[in-house]
Amino acid sequence: MSVLVVGLSHRSAPVEVLERLAVAPGDLPKLLEEMLDRTHVEEALILSTCNRIEVCAVVDAFHGGLGDVTDVLGGYAGFPIGELSDHLFVHYAGSAVQHLFSLAAGLDSMVVGESQILGQLRSAYAAADEAGSVGKVLHELVQQSLRVGKRVHAGTGIDEAGASVVSEALRDADRELGGPAGAGLDGARAVIVGAGAMGALAAAHLRRAGAGEIVVVNRSAERGERLVEKVLEHGTPARSAGFDDLPAELRAADLLLACTGAIGHVVGVDPVAEALADGREHPLVVCDLGLPRDVDPAVGELPGIRMVDLVTLQRRLLDSADGGAIAAAQQMVEAEAQQYLAGQRSAEVTPTVTALRRRASEVVDAELLRLDSRLPELDGQVREELSRTVRRVVDKLLHTPTVQVKRLAEGPDGDSYAAALRTLFELDPQAAAAVAAPVRGADATVDGSDVTAALQAQLDGTPSIGSRPPEQLS
Repeated sequence: MSVLVVGLSHRSAPVEVLERLAVAPGDLPKLLEEMLDRTHVEEALILSTCNRIEVCAVVDAFHGGLGDVTDVLGGYAGFPIGELSDHLFVHYAGSAVQHLFSLAAGLDSMVVGESQILGQLRSAYAAADEAGSVGKVLHELVQQSLRVGKRVHAGTGIDEAGASVVSEALRDADRELGGPAGAGLDGARAVIVGAGAMGALAAAHLRRAGAGEIVVVNRSAERGERLVEKVLEHGTPARSAGFDDLPAELRAADLLLACTGAIGHVVGVDPVAEALADGREHPLVVCDLGLPRDVDPAVGELPGIRMVDLVTLQRRLLDSADGGAIAAAQQMVEAEAQQYLAGQRSAEVTPTVTALRRRASEVVDAELLRLDSRLPELDGQVREELSRTVRRVVDKLLHTPTVQVKRLAEGPDGDSYAAALRTLFELDPQAAAAVAAPVRGADATVDGSDVTAALQAQLDGTPSIGSRPPEQLS
């Protein structure tokens, strides 16, 4: 069994594609169940955020697992497989481990170094665990990813600025409203649509920026009120409102920030147009951080609107980060991944070593039994001493090979030594839970035309990248 990661992110796909694949929380259990119903998938987890959709699965074969996962994703989004393949990235085995560690460290985020991804990964794990789609492999891998992410954030200073998609969007909003030379967000009236994690983060940023008032609009009035109470505790005027009150609230607002988990637009053109009908002396900045979009894109075409959304943020932030902290974080992630993989390889060789020692013990037992039948009159003390001597000899002969094979197993080609032991001593791979090592060279990163070829092979049954070992796909 190996780990397979298949997904799309702000780096590989436009927002228009990402929003079609965005998974509503209520759909997660059904999708995970569909994954597990497929032939090659044993465990699965789905991470869906404002700038990525990823499936992390434990599969018994690369091509079969890739076909199963993409088939489920394509069916959910209504995408033909060929359209999806142009935007997919694929990581397998060792590459998948390093990708998840990088992800948890914030190195693959739209805002490099942001720490929100840790909470998002933790939530994705909890949802999969509740759905019963997490087993031993994903449990250990995700928990280690979270530990690595925390260590990288604490040890490199990669997130010292505290930047996130929300803070970057509000930075753009501040500029649109005249900051820092003008008032900007200082004293601004803000309407937040959505009272989830991103809504709370937006409220915290606005409070620190000196917002004059914050109005929370949320379908669940109770949840909206809880967020309002938190804002009021810090001395910033705040209140909640319903969606029916949105036009009235927007008339006096400087900023509308939408960040819900809904599938479909929650802010249409009409309420915004109605709010603008009386004329305004200053623009209304609209920040749409939903995936799919919370705000109808047509709102951006209205006069007096300044639109900030994931498309504009993606364009501004893509590959913009650099510096020593990022390099240090990348080195730490790589070292952690190598250490984790070495531990996994060492653990995989243990059943083979156990099977070897069991085989040796069986041979010794058989020979001692033969000795008993040939020399039944042998003195008991002599018999015991012979038994101890033979066992000591066997233990000493096996000591160095078993220690060495465990050490060598931690290297990149470590699986070959366990395979050699099984061949030389004719060990049953199933004995003592001895498992076959993963396919050599399976630490592959795949994208582009290789994915297209693999998925096309799923459609027409023709050999494509299946005819090449995974190490040739990177």
